[in-house]
Amino acid sequence: MQGANLLNIPIMKAVILFPGQGAQKVGMGKDLYDTYPAAREMMDKADAALGYSLTDIMFNGPDAELTRTCNCQPALYLHGLALYEVLRSKVEIEAVAAAGLSLGEFTAHAAAGTFSMEEGLKLVQKRGAYMEEACQAAPSTMAAMIGGNDEAVEKLAAECDIDVANFNCPGQTVVSGSVEGVDKAVAGAKAAGFKLAKKLNVAGAYHSRFMKSAQEKLLPELQAVPMQMPACPVYCNFQARPVTSTDDVRAMLGAQVCGSVRWAASMQDLVAQGHTLFIEMGPGKTLAGMMARISKEVTVISIEDVASLEAAVEALNAL
Repeated sequence: MQGANLLNIPIMKAVILFPGQGAQKVGMGKDLYDTYPAAREMMDKADAALGYSLTDIMFNGPDAELTRTCNCQPALYLHGLALYEVLRSKVEIEAVAAAGLSLGEFTAHAAAGTFSMEEGLKLVQKRGAYMEEACQAAPSTMAAMIGGNDEAVEKLAAECDIDVANFNCPGQTVVSGSVEGVDKAVAGAKAAGFKLAKKLNVAGAYHSRFMKSAQEKLLPELQAVPMQMPACPVYCNFQARPVTSTDDVRAMLGAQVCGSVRWAASMQDLVAQGHTLFIEMGPGKTLAGMMARISKEVTVISIEDVASLEAAVEALNAL
């Protein structure tokens, strides 16, 4: 607990984190909507901005509809921001930095005020739609590589003519590309020093050259969105560093569509700066799990619903 405002209420300093695609689940946000007026207001605004009921898909599914890239990306974005809005109404909290895994980078920028909730939501919906189109254009896939190191995965990916999509945490990377190339990497994983390689149930090869068409369509959309510098440092996935200007924000959000997500390096940099409290906002505890492999010295509080939010408020007030 650090700092204080004029009313002498302690201000909590934390790094805020937002998950990426794959974390979504039917029912997400329903209890927030029913319990907190601030969440309900934001979600109603989101539906109005999109011109259709994203919340109906979030709350009721079906799962196949929520899992569609054009739906799950805005759903996760909205869910994360609603959680953050409610948390800030209950705890005096200062975001000292923000980061998000892939899609979550957009949520982090909205939370830090780079662009409005509505502008970011429409941008994310388009990003999802463009990526969905890219997946449909050519068969492609991804695989998780467990064990081994960054050099080994980069060498194997080059040999199989595929890309490294995610450097998530030590011992966990993800490769992305053609079905033939990923199959070849999975088959050669043990010989290359990996404990396990497993193909992922995904629509296509995210964060690879297969997303080039999506990247080309997103770049002019990024140029059209009004932006300002975020209120706190926001880390970009592509280069694992805080963005430095609004032009940099646009460039990095565009580059990450095809580029590698350097999550481990981003978190390692934040830990090296001395940050010890991280708050993950979104379904599941994926980012907390990754952080456990990155650093044992930090605390990660995961919030995904009313119960975990109220528990987090208690935990934060007790710090």
